[in-house]
Amino acid sequence: QVQLVESGGGLVQAGGSLRLSCAASGLSFRSVGMGWFRQAPGKEREFVATINWSGGATNYEDSVKGRFTISRDNAKNTLYLQMNSLKPEDTAVYFCAARHSSGYSLSIGQYDAWGQGTQVTVSS
Repeated sequence: QVQLVESGGGLVQAGGSLRLSCAASGLSFRSVGMGWFRQAPGKEREFVATINWSGGATNYEDSVKGRFTISRDNAKNTLYLQMNSLKPEDTAVYFCAARHSSGYSLSIGQYDAWGQGTQVTVSS
């Protein structure tokens, strides 16, 4: 079965950086689009970033553009999210997700498999 395991979360001060990883198994990772989403306490899960099968196309939520970078290593079946200039409002549980299609998508409903999430906390 599909398994997505996030890691790299933690506590960081505002302005700091974190790199999230998502190790994928049980799917043809190099053939599918992937995404990162986040959910803050009391809020709905929201889109953060997405990438197509090759890494050649990406898209970002407006508030993270210029600060976050999504990437993938298809040889390692791993998805990444480099987060720089972190702000307290970035505090959330971050989830990686996989599609059954090769393109990227901003829509939560277009994703078929989800990881368990990793907590990111940014202190002011």
